Parts: sequence; structure tokens; C-alpha cells
Amino acid sequence: MCWSKKKGLSFEEKRVRMMEIFFETKDVFQLKDLEKIAPKEKGITSVSVKEILQSLVDDGMVDTDRIGTSNYFWAFPSKALHARKRKLEELESQVKKFGRFLLELEKAFCLLAAESIMQNII
Repeated sequence: MCWSKKKGLSFEEKRVRMMEIFFETKDVFQLKDLEKIAPKEKGITSVSVKEILQSLVDDGMVDTDRIGTSNYFWAFPSKALHARKRKLEELESQVKKFGRFLLELEKAFCLLAAESIMQNII
């Protein structure tokens, strides 16, 4: 007899699927709406929706605002694209910085090696 256990989604998979809800609908939701939609459309258990949503809000991937007594959540693809572009620019800047640092290290190493060779000759 073959037993098949259904593997649950990882935390990161749930985050990706939650973002898909926002990007595909381009809509604004309340928590209760997401707790209904996520299990049906994305296989995210309703009890984990709040935790996943909070992690996305904390990371700046989902925006939230309180209007009256209700909290609303939204995320649009354009914001995610801009965030990725900013991150890419930041990483490219770091690569350039470390490239310059590496060149300085190579120069220093060459100078030390040349100095060592000169001392051995003398």
C-alpha cells in the first residue's frame, strides 16, 4: 500500500502565493477577506494568513492602513518592481565598491610582494 502525505507549503511559498493574490486582483482587502480567499485560491490555511500577511507588511511588500475600525491591505506590482530595482541598484553599488576594494588589496599585495623580493635580492 502506498501512503502519500501531502506536504504543506513552506513559509516562503505562502508569502509568494499571498503576493499573487494582491498582484492578480490589484485590489484592497481586509484580513477577513484574505482569510476566505487564500485557502480557496492559493492553498494557504486560514490560520496562517494573519502571520504571513504581517511578515509581508513588516518587509514593506504589502501596505496597510487603518480606516475607521477596519484595517486594509494592498500591494501593487508596480511597487514591487520599484523595490526590486532599488535593491538591484543597491547591490550593483556594493559590487562596484567591493571591486574597488579588491583592486586596492591587489595593489597592496603586489607592493608587499615586490618589497619582499627586493629584500631577498639585497
